[in-house]
Amino acid sequence: MSIDGYIDDASPERLLLSNAADFDRVDGLRAASDAILIGARTLRTDNPRLLVNDADRRAARVARGEPEYPVKVTVTESGELDPTLRFWHTGGKKLVYTGARGAAELRMRFGGDFAEVEIVALTDLSLAAVLDDLGARGIRELMVEGGTGIHTGFLSAGLADELKLAIAPILVGDSAAPRFVDNSDFPGGPQHRMELKGVDKLGDIAVLNYRVSDRQHPKSSPIDS
Repeated sequence: MSIDGYIDDASPERLLLSNAADFDRVDGLRAASDAILIGARTLRTDNPRLLVNDADRRAARVARGEPEYPVKVTVTESGELDPTLRFWHTGGKKLVYTGARGAAELRMRFGGDFAEVEIVALTDLSLAAVLDDLGARGIRELMVEGGTGIHTGFLSAGLADELKLAIAPILVGDSAAPRFVDNSDFPGGPQHRMELKGVDKLGDIAVLNYRVSDRQHPKSSPIDS
């Protein structure tokens, strides 16, 4: 994010916040994860692939008996996701968490042609329920890549263990641009101080590593629609 807390600007073009070293750091985190989760809004806006790009990291995963790519996960209430997005057509298994209405919409849009996409219709579409289902599938290390609604949901529900913030040396200064988190009732409020575990310098990027807290009792959590 920018120094003033934005993850993009308000222009149609994607604001480049990271540098090559930070992209490589993210690639390493993906390679060490069982699954990567992204919100539906960010999926539509950024059209990411969410892959492990380094061939040696992919080979190391296979050597450990893991799939070449982590499972890719998204959460949507509406089910209004374009079947042409790169998310569906790259990497390995994909999980889409939704409710009954969203599942019907997704099945209508996809038409049964997406063999590696599993639509999971939950009665209780919350991030806590998503984590429970992922845990039952053997997912132990989940990397959450955003965006704003997903960040806010995980942090406000007390579901995040660790927070890695890459700070770019720029100021956006536009209230119309998306921020790292929205306003919310975060556990402990402004009196809660996270534990700073370390700071890494990657060129002009500072990466702050925080232990968020011991796991809280989950509250209801908003879903990117």
